[in-house]
Amino acid sequence: MSKSIKPPFTYETALAKVKAAEEAWNTRNPELVAQAYTPDSQWRNRTEFFEGREAIKQFLTRKWAKELDYRLMKELWCYTENRISVRFEYEWRDAETGQWMRTHENEHWEFDDDGLMKRRDMSANDYPIQESERRYR
Repeated sequence: MSKSIKPPFTYETALAKVKAAEEAWNTRNPELVAQAYTPDSQWRNRTEFFEGREAIKQFLTRKWAKELDYRLMKELWCYTENRISVRFEYEWRDAETGQWMRTHENEHWEFDDDGLMKRRDMSANDYPIQESERRYR
């Protein structure tokens, strides 16, 4: 996510921040994605709570080892001066079973003055789909 896009957000810059996040996450590169967060960034991802870039990298490495063929779409929900909320969907294939899944999520982001995300709060639900039902490729 481009750290050159800094608060205070406008509609256009919030949209650009969301698009940059979508593009970064779709690389499935933990090193690249982690650079968009402060060194002490605080995360809640479902029932996991952790802090810092190293923990983010470890989490994403573990995530993408399980969630194969991951592809995501993020949508701006709302924004304020230094916060953005998004809804998104992503699809993935389970590494153990091969079952295709779709995940629906809501996230709330808070940014520092330099445009790095200092807080990420995420809630999600997963459900199985057939490969023929995929929306994102």
